[in-house]
Amino acid sequence: MDLSNLKPAQGSVKSQGKRIGRGQGSGKGGTATRGHKGAKSRSGYSKKVGFEGGQMPLQRRVPKFGFTNINRKEYQGVNLDVIQQLVDDKIINDTLDFDTLVELGLAGKNELVKILGRGELKTKLSVTAHKFTATAKAAIEAAGGEAVTL
Repeated sequence: MDLSNLKPAQGSVKSQGKRIGRGQGSGKGGTATRGHKGAKSRSGYSKKVGFEGGQMPLQRRVPKFGFTNINRKEYQGVNLDVIQQLVDDKIINDTLDFDTLVELGLAGKNELVKILGRGELKTKLSVTAHKFTATAKAAIEAAGGEAVTL
């Protein structure tokens, strides 16, 4: 160990990269590596999303397609097998209402709930929701329960 092989500790010295725009003597002065003229050489330049250098952008070249119904109602689906699993885990007993579904995280408080017919229900339950499919309603009533529409 002598003065010829002294080094700073590993990771203590960081290379800051080239210092741009700090005078001609640095070799990176003048245009500051931006080239001459044009939008990208200006301060405050920011490229728009989807900008293609003046060429008509893709989202404007592609034709418009389809239709969006502004009156569409979106329902959060809950299947019968999920409800049966809740009964098996002793989370619900004889009633399942909207507030319980929100507490369990199966629906948001501002969402509409639709009970779907996947799986089977073996327990007598009173289920309250905004909508039911025909198969779900039949399965709930076949198990001796009732389907209450909000």
